Amino acid sequence: MSGYRTDIASPGFWGRLSVRAFTRSWGRDVMLYTGGVSFFALLAVFPAIAILIGFYKAVLSIAQVGEQAAALADVMPHAARAIFRAEIERLSNASARTVSTQSAFALIVGAYAAHRGFKALLAGLNLIHDETEPHGFFKFNLLAFFVALFAFALFTVVSGAVVTSRLLDHAGPAAASSGFMPLDGLWPALGLGLGLTLLYRYAMSHRDPVAWGPSITGGVVATLMSMVSSWLCAIYVEQIAQLGATYGSVGAVVVLLIWLSWNVNAIFYGGAFATEMEIASRARGAPDIEPEASGSVVNLSERRASRR
Repeated sequence: MSGYRTDIASPGFWGRLSVRAFTRSWGRDVMLYTGGVSFFALLAVFPAIAILIGFYKAVLSIAQVGEQAAALADVMPHAARAIFRAEIERLSNASARTVSTQSAFALIVGAYAAHRGFKALLAGLNLIHDETEPHGFFKFNLLAFFVALFAFALFTVVSGAVVTSRLLDHAGPAAASSGFMPLDGLWPALGLGLGLTLLYRYAMSHRDPVAWGPSITGGVVATLMSMVSSWLCAIYVEQIAQLGATYGSVGAVVVLLIWLSWNVNAIFYGGAFATEMEIASRARGAPDIEPEASGSVVNLSERRASRR
């Protein structure tokens, strides 16, 4: 614990905190959850597009749907946008009845995949936070449901903000310079930071909410890592690894899966950073904390044994 008893303003403190967070989030057990979240996110993304297009068609004119929904693809690597835009174009050109029918079916598939994905995400964050007493079956599933519902609502709001910014940008210099909206690229980062902050605070701990300081810091760190990961992923799949030559027509799906997994790693790292900040805060206020409890990385087999 002595490694934590340093000035919080010193670079060494934050350096050690970053290393401890990396060790905590990069264990082999956490990687199991990273794969699970990435898979279910990939399974849910296309039903989510169908639901979103159906929602847009219900409240907007058909001519606006393609342009507005395609604006969401800008956060992805260029190599993954083709499959995303193709699906948007197909749905935006379909009739309202067809989209409504597909949206209803997509709601079932998407709800299943999203629920499973958020269960894996919450389980991974609980593992990172050293939660030895898991939620009961009903409470855990209900929590995953509400987290998924909030995430989809936040995604809809952020997408609407991006669309509004694009429309103001296209309306002319007078509207774009009105100051009503910031740059459209800022909205996804703000939405992600807000969502992750609330996720770390209210869903990562079983006992008490995580303090606002670690939650906000973890959300900011994860958001920055997500932006950097997206940039590095674009460089990797577009300039280093030519995945289209290897995987052919499914190369875009592989790129999307890589992008998702890197972003999930960023989310888990943010949770680990918030956890290490909590440990450091307790260490400064409670010198009698056992060193072993704070410095160890939770092990999946030990966690299973503790439940028996």
